[in-house]
Amino acid sequence: MLPLEGIKVLDVSQIMAGPYCTMVLGDMGAEVVKVEKANGGDDSRQMGPYVNDESTCFAQINRNKKSISLNLKNESGREIFYRLAREADVVVENYRPGVTRSLGIDYESLKKLNPGIIYCSISGYGQTGPYHRKGGFDLVAQGLSGLMSMTGEPGRRPLKTGVAVYDIGAGITAIYSILAAYIHRQKTGEGQHLDVSIAECGLPWFTWEAAAYFAEGRVPSATGWRHRVSAPYQAMRVRDGYMVLGCANQRTWERFCSEVIERPDLLEDPRFLTNLDRGTNVEALEEVLEGILADHDRAFWLQRCDQAGVPAGPINDFDQAMHDEHYLARGMVQEMDHPVMGRMKTIGFPTKFSATPLEIRMPAPLLAQHTDEVLQDLGMSDAEIDELRRQGGVC
Repeated sequence: MLPLEGIKVLDVSQIMAGPYCTMVLGDMGAEVVKVEKANGGDDSRQMGPYVNDESTCFAQINRNKKSISLNLKNESGREIFYRLAREADVVVENYRPGVTRSLGIDYESLKKLNPGIIYCSISGYGQTGPYHRKGGFDLVAQGLSGLMSMTGEPGRRPLKTGVAVYDIGAGITAIYSILAAYIHRQKTGEGQHLDVSIAECGLPWFTWEAAAYFAEGRVPSATGWRHRVSAPYQAMRVRDGYMVLGCANQRTWERFCSEVIERPDLLEDPRFLTNLDRGTNVEALEEVLEGILADHDRAFWLQRCDQAGVPAGPINDFDQAMHDEHYLARGMVQEMDHPVMGRMKTIGFPTKFSATPLEIRMPAPLLAQHTDEVLQDLGMSDAEIDELRRQGGVC
């Protein structure tokens, strides 16, 4: 059995945060039925690049799901949703606050049908508060939370992260919240509403920054390639490019000087005696170290760091990362067969379960691919399904 086998999830979300959450639940064995709108389905289906007219963006984040297309503004389509909700354990939606109520599929409506339902709402700013009716976007959340003020080089234009870290973070927050609520329901039989905000999900990650701010009022700013506390803990230029070097404590710094660059004299330099000293004099430290590191290529220094037990690594582009021998050996690049795109690669599972290893059971579905199958599982006959289509409830 897979870890979440037997759990039924209704996915009424689209684009990234919600679909990432339900993809992981599906990866872990949950039966995920993705409820898509009839006119085009999940909006990410219109996002390229495409292979044989199918969106690769949609395909990457919607594996291990079934697709059914319902018209939730139609009474017959909404009734089908209610029937699915009666049997579901979890509902995940990411409409703006108030939309599900207008459709009649909000938590209070579904709770009357299924008191044990776990209903997770993912929105830009949450269901309450002065911003709750605004649309939420990863970029805006990065700016609002202060993240962009800490990203990039000092005195330069603020930078966003290279990936939609808040969208994915909201999906991850939703996952662990759903699992906690499911454990609570196992104990009490009680379902509940989970209110996940994209704008809030990343704030708890600022632990070091919050420590300095709440204790001393120190406002964190951009540090570029450097670390806020430790030095050298940053990108370093070598003869053929850059590498990352992590001397996060005194013992590692001593090994680096003595065994890697063979400059024990630096341990006596008053500018670099302690981590605080090195952080205060980080520009001078960089100048000295990069002058030494310029003598050899990255591979030479990485080998020496490995031998000395000093944390260091390459700065890969994504192509290099996807061909890294460690990621390949750990199964972080998987393959699956898509009915239209053919054989395709996807990112694997970061957690390795010893008793319940995860697997890609299904590729991302075509729009409404499983409508008849899902309706038949509800006990509907072909004639009833045809009538439902005639009424405009499904496509």
